[in-house]
Amino acid sequence: MSSGDAEETRGSGPGSTLADRLNYLFDTVQDGRLLRPYTNGEVARAVVAAGGSLSENYLWMLRNGQKDNPTFKHLKAIADFFGVPAGYFFDDAVEGRLRDQLAALKAATGSGDIRLMASRAGELSPENRRKIVDMVDMVYRLERGHDGQDT
Repeated sequence: MSSGDAEETRGSGPGSTLADRLNYLFDTVQDGRLLRPYTNGEVARAVVAAGGSLSENYLWMLRNGQKDNPTFKHLKAIADFFGVPAGYFFDDAVEGRLRDQLAALKAATGSGDIRLMASRAGELSPENRRKIVDMVDMVYRLERGHDGQDT
């Protein structure tokens, strides 16, 4: 059996193992303030702060496949942190739907540059936000061959 056959046996896509599903969440659901993936430590501390129990090291072992049988409480706490149903970790249909939804959301929100601009613009005064909108509109028209001036 080739390595490709082994992959097909386990299932296709990022959700074939618990480690794959965890890593997919880490890769896809990012810290909106810092525009980067969460760290194991950030997730573990947030779970503990919410009243759960999870260590950074245990989460690392789950993500690397060294541990693969966590308690439901652990899965629920991780799922709650990422805003997904706990079924994501063990129900292929839930995982598939969620993967599709996350891909659509990522496509709709665009690149990190767009999220960064939106985040920073939200902290500007209304007057300066209007200036930014005007500049973006001007560049948009220039890229499409419309300089906005009467000729």
